[in-house]
Amino acid sequence: MSEHSDHESKSSGYTRRSFLKGAGTVAAGGVVAPTALASSAEAAETSARIPRLAGEVEVELTVNGKSQKVACEPRTTLLSALRHRLEPPHTGTKLVCDQGACGACTVLIDGEPVCSCLTLAVDAAGKQIRTVEGLADGDALSPVQAAFVENDALMCGFCTPGFLMSVTGCLEKNPDASLPEIKSACSGNLCRCGTYPHIFDAAVKAGRELKQGGTK
Repeated sequence: MSEHSDHESKSSGYTRRSFLKGAGTVAAGGVVAPTALASSAEAAETSARIPRLAGEVEVELTVNGKSQKVACEPRTTLLSALRHRLEPPHTGTKLVCDQGACGACTVLIDGEPVCSCLTLAVDAAGKQIRTVEGLADGDALSPVQAAFVENDALMCGFCTPGFLMSVTGCLEKNPDASLPEIKSACSGNLCRCGTYPHIFDAAVKAGRELKQGGTK
């Protein structure tokens, strides 16, 4: 570019530098815009598929073989529904950390141990929920519960319901579970009192009884 033309460009406020910068912006915009539009369209489509729920909704929960309809907000956890919405309330499931870190709120959903503090009540509708109240048959303790008593596998008791459910879930799938398998099944359960040796002794004993034909 000649000195004359450069001078004219500067006097008009338009230079080669501004031209190159503008061209780069346009090129980048040509690449980003379609991506942004696609993301917006995908987000809108996803939002349309998810039902918008507000206020309380009616949820039918099947707990320990009995169905009951409860009214709760979509954000209500299964733990909260069990403790505060059911009649009678199922307070055996404990609220401790409320973050899925201790396992005290463990219940079985379709036979699988889950933290009820991290599970929404609406997501548990239509599934089989078992809590610690559902382990015993009337006054007769389940083999796992009886083994916990016999092996002194509880102290303060806050973690006990969660351990009972995790061990029950493990042994009902495989009564012959090894000690490492039992420990793995309880890896999400914490005992602040440190009764782990007694808990694992009880689990092994219960497994032997279930393998020999014990009920529940």
